[in-house]
Amino acid sequence: MCLEAERLALQQALTLCQAHRAELSDALADLAKRPLQIQDLANIGKEDRRILDQFAYRNTRLQDDMGARLFPAALRALGEDIHPMSVLDRLNRLEQLEWLASAEEWIELRRIRNEFTHDYPELAVERFDRLRLAIRSAWRLLDILNTFEQSTSDYRLNLDSHDDAAADP
Repeated sequence: MCLEAERLALQQALTLCQAHRAELSDALADLAKRPLQIQDLANIGKEDRRILDQFAYRNTRLQDDMGARLFPAALRALGEDIHPMSVLDRLNRLEQLEWLASAEEWIELRRIRNEFTHDYPELAVERFDRLRLAIRSAWRLLDILNTFEQSTSDYRLNLDSHDDAAADP
């Protein structure tokens, strides 16, 4: 694929992730307005359930789309041949390029997300602890997306103007 097509794919992936970020940010704001306590998780109301579901869904979608779409698109737009790379190799390359602070951190964020969305501990205190950890990891996920946005600028991958190199005097 040509560089122009790779930049377009990166723009599309970034736009998709930005949409998830907006919804995840709304869910995080709603959670902050309605701080849940351990006892609230035993008899959760309809509105709180809706907020938690929105949080879990958008957190999952953002993380999945970053890993499956944004990360590969960024590497391809930078001219990397990602076909022979494993997911871990891609994460390590993004770390080398300083687009990702740590490949290990990304893997840990996925583990936290998976435990929060797929496991349902019996004890309310364990559910509460996982919720708090998932919220902290979601904020970190938003930071990582911000880094990607800044990196597109730093690497002169101006995605709004595809002719930026030709326009420079």
